[in-house]
Amino acid sequence: MTDGIMFLGLSMHAWITIATMLCVFLMMAKSRIPAEVSYLAGLTVLLVAGVVSEEEGMSGFGSEPVVVHGAFFVIIAGLIQTGVLYWLTKNVLGDPKNYKSALIRLMVPVGVLSAFLNSVNVVALFIDAVKIWARKLNVSPSKLLLPLSYAATLGGMCTLLGNSSNLVIAGLYLNKTGHSLNMFEPLLPGLAITTVGVILVMLMKRFIPSRETPEQSFETTSDYTVELLVPTDNPAVGNTVEEAGLMNVKGGSLVEIVRFDKEIICPVPKDEWILGGDRLIYAGHINDILELKRSHGLAAADHHVWSINDIDTKRKMRTAYVSFGSDLIGQSMTNSDFESSNDVVLVAVARQGKRVEGQPREIKLQAGDTLLLECPPNSDDQLEQNNRRRLTFFDSHFIPQMGKKTVTSAVILVVMFLLSSLHIMPIMAATMLAAGAMLLFKCCKTTGIVKYIEWELLLVLGATVVFSIAISKTGIAGHIATDIQHLCGDNPYIVMTVMCLLASFTSEMFSDVGSSAVFFPIMYHQAVAMGCNPMPFVMSLMFSVSISFASPIGSTTHMLIYGPGAFRFSDFARIGVVMHMILLIVCLLVVNLIYPLY
Repeated sequence: MTDGIMFLGLSMHAWITIATMLCVFLMMAKSRIPAEVSYLAGLTVLLVAGVVSEEEGMSGFGSEPVVVHGAFFVIIAGLIQTGVLYWLTKNVLGDPKNYKSALIRLMVPVGVLSAFLNSVNVVALFIDAVKIWARKLNVSPSKLLLPLSYAATLGGMCTLLGNSSNLVIAGLYLNKTGHSLNMFEPLLPGLAITTVGVILVMLMKRFIPSRETPEQSFETTSDYTVELLVPTDNPAVGNTVEEAGLMNVKGGSLVEIVRFDKEIICPVPKDEWILGGDRLIYAGHINDILELKRSHGLAAADHHVWSINDIDTKRKMRTAYVSFGSDLIGQSMTNSDFESSNDVVLVAVARQGKRVEGQPREIKLQAGDTLLLECPPNSDDQLEQNNRRRLTFFDSHFIPQMGKKTVTSAVILVVMFLLSSLHIMPIMAATMLAAGAMLLFKCCKTTGIVKYIEWELLLVLGATVVFSIAISKTGIAGHIATDIQHLCGDNPYIVMTVMCLLASFTSEMFSDVGSSAVFFPIMYHQAVAMGCNPMPFVMSLMFSVSISFASPIGSTTHMLIYGPGAFRFSDFARIGVVMHMILLIVCLLVVNLIYPLY
């Protein structure tokens, strides 16, 4: 009955859909609620309100984008575990002699790899290699990390597998028409856009910001840790660290106790007893901590226990970056159970390349902050798995064994692309077959696949497909398409341009995947209503939502480099705004040259 009530030409179900979508976007933009939770909450509202049926609500999770992505995660696991991606990372960059040469040798191969291996995976693989490269060339890593992200985004436009938004649009097109897009459908316009994008980066390279990296603040931990010795006759002996006032002190905190018998206590509980001869390791502001020698009768130890380049087997230093949307944002470690639940200690915090002074555990964290963590040995996999949404680790040095399985997994990948590109199999069938082959030939361990699967992304993809169904079903797409057509006239080029501008702006502020789901039914309806070929509208949308260069939240690859490059939010706009506008123009021109409107 509610669907029969009309207001401003839209039904009640249409207004519920609009309100739900706006709330989802606002939750993503203004809160720390994870994206998948926001989307699933929105999907729940649509189901409860009767906007979509149960069958429609479940259909998104069995759609092409979700299935293809799920299968591709298994393929990526095989490529990583057998060493294919390690080999590529090690051999593809070469040894450039200067910064200009480095840009070319970085952007071209990264663009090519991103088309086949998904841009997010490529950036994650290359971050550490690029930082080492930058050190050799004596340039700031930010001068290479930003081109790395841009190149991956550009290259990802060239195939359906390159960007998640490409797969979303391809899946929605399949639902509308019953025709599956070829994996290399975006190749020609994608190559044109990528070429122009690489040229623009080369021309504007001097505007790429040079930022001091967090690691430069962490070169040696002796610069910000102090080791103090407890004399045998100290009054604190026999008391707990809390009773003695030695736990959280002015300017720092107690990180570790090294006993006279070499026993290491870390993390240090508040009720830990102090013994004569204990070495107390503090992290924080050195001058304040050294006051403990006078105020608490401690002595200076003869050497520092920790060095970033000389870590014994009993402890390990790891760097991690606070992810966008992390629940650690706005919190300090004293108000969080992060350390106790993960058996780690926060030693120092760096922000935009500079170490944040003061007691590390009292610092309120921000997105992109770099954390130096003291971790127990052999904790890499569990630590990363338990904190995927909180932190991003880039200092894991897994070196796979190269052998016959390396060749096998590479062959499986090539065969997958051939089957799809030659129309022997649809892309969904080809990726599922390749994933099965990876498991059959034991290129990846079934027990280790889980850590490579981005469950959050799969949930978001499934929900976006349902939102797109709701936008079409409730008449929102037709209503908006008609209004824009009345506003812009019957010229399809103007209508397409206006819609691409709106879609690209939305993707900069929120996400390319969400923008794809919202604007696809509108664009498709406009094309059909004007009697045009839908392909130029569909393809122009595919590229316009991916041209997100002006903000770090517009692309997952930008978020990955934000912390390692010590970037500021405005850094992306320095060349990103110009690139966005020029590439959008190139997109519209090239797409309409390749795909006729009628």
